[in-house]
Amino acid sequence: MNRRRRGVVTDPDHSDRRLQGSAHSLPYSVIWDAALALAHRMSRWVVVSADSGKGEIVAEATSHFAGFVDDVVIRVSLDDQGLTRVDLSSHSRVGRFDFGANRRRVQKYLRRLEKSIAAD
Repeated sequence: MNRRRRGVVTDPDHSDRRLQGSAHSLPYSVIWDAALALAHRMSRWVVVSADSGKGEIVAEATSHFAGFVDDVVIRVSLDDQGLTRVDLSSHSRVGRFDFGANRRRVQKYLRRLEKSIAAD
């Protein structure tokens, strides 16, 4: 059985490059708008709050099967090189394992964000 811990956080130094977040040369406001718009479009996500000053989007994601609610936090910030970074965390509220759901959720969001930014 492929059981995974019940949460995941992106980090620029993560061993899995798909979980390193993303960095963009576009202005903060462009990335913020794209990140927020995508969060609103994600299936079974509800945006709970969005604060552009803090660079934080908080959402709740409901799972397919049991309807469990997981917490998602998207952070948009400027890094040391002046690039606009997007990092995420996704954690299950219940249970000891998430069977990879949080990892897949974060990877899916980051893939879609890249496509959205490239399309604009």
